[in-house]
Amino acid sequence: MSGIIRTDMAPAPVGAYPHARRVGDLLFLSGVGPRQPGSNLIPGNVHDAAGQLVGYDFEAQCRQVFANVRAVLEASGAAWTDLVDITVFLTDMQQDFATFNRLYAEYFAGVDACRTTLGITALPTPIAIELKCVAAFPSSAS
Repeated sequence: MSGIIRTDMAPAPVGAYPHARRVGDLLFLSGVGPRQPGSNLIPGNVHDAAGQLVGYDFEAQCRQVFANVRAVLEASGAAWTDLVDITVFLTDMQQDFATFNRLYAEYFAGVDACRTTLGITALPTPIAIELKCVAAFPSSAS
């Protein structure tokens, strides 16, 4: 299938889907979480002696998510400034939204993408944030 993007520079998807797919001038990224490429470790997660998740460093997870989105964009031939729509999933809106907004302003300065932020109860892996992004390649007719 044409337009399918897979890269070793981002963590492997947790299911049977690609990192992204290009359709015309649009690039649709699959949900991107904060797992580290290669190791799949989740930065900032804290576990007790029994291996249960007892805490997380939300800022560390945000920074890794942003790095992973950038890696998928670059593997696709797109740039950070090509982002046009970002959907944010947070597992603890009350605790993490202000931190996310602060980091978003830092990382996305100059990016005029639309954004929707949703509070949800869980994600498929023990992560606190996931992004779903759409980018538009500059038109070759311009």
